[in-house]
Amino acid sequence: KNRNDWILKREYVSGESHFYLGKRYLLKLYDLEQGIEKVALRNNQLEIVTGNRNANHIKNLLEAWYFHRSTIIFEKRLQEKTDSILWIKEKPKWKIRLMKKQWGSCSPKGIISLNPNLIKAPRECIDYVIVHELCHLKEHNHSAKFYQFLSRALPNWEEIKARLDQMAESILNY
Repeated sequence: KNRNDWILKREYVSGESHFYLGKRYLLKLYDLEQGIEKVALRNNQLEIVTGNRNANHIKNLLEAWYFHRSTIIFEKRLQEKTDSILWIKEKPKWKIRLMKKQWGSCSPKGIISLNPNLIKAPRECIDYVIVHELCHLKEHNHSAKFYQFLSRALPNWEEIKARLDQMAESILNY
């Protein structure tokens, strides 16, 4: 048996837990009386107000909310990390891109891609991925020189990476 066979499939119903910034939140569905559907983090819960309880519909609402939140948070973290790394003169171009096996990447043209699912990880893990990709602007491989830049920019990167790796399965569990 594959170990993923033991992972319960998400049903997108009230009471299910979902991660945001490294913390688990219970999903709470409310019926839409009037107005527009919305997703909000309130009272330590991920609240979704909708007239459609179909699991795929709830999943799409939640993914759109994650995408929106990742745009805001990643922009802020990227700016802060760019400002703190002395050899980076300006914030690079970046985008959000869903990737199956990576949290982030840096193209040969220096465009950073970040996985929207990273928003489910703790902030220090988000910062680690961002700093990792920023280091690729200076050294576009995983050479000893790259790891020197990474260690200079984020001295405890190894323990943060280990934490992210450990959480990856539960964060990405759909």
